[in-house]
Amino acid sequence: MIGKALEEDSLRLLLSQNAVRDARVYRSQVRPGHWSLEIRLGGGSSRMIPLRSRREPVRTWASLTAVGRFAESVGLLEFRVEL
Repeated sequence: MIGKALEEDSLRLLLSQNAVRDARVYRSQVRPGHWSLEIRLGGGSSRMIPLRSRREPVRTWASLTAVGRFAESVGLLEFRVEL
């Protein structure tokens, strides 16, 4: 489940188990003008894990509004934005 990146189903499971400690949205380096999402798990881990799509190693969104809609759909209640 947890390797170099998380897929949406794994994120949903981790959120349902209250295992997500932090979430960060940042400007994508993979696709300029887009946004990416990373999470940090509980239990003392300091590593941020990116969310991936089925086709791409890092999932991106065209707007912060789209990231917000996705977060709401999976049950992620808050995230911080780094510009």
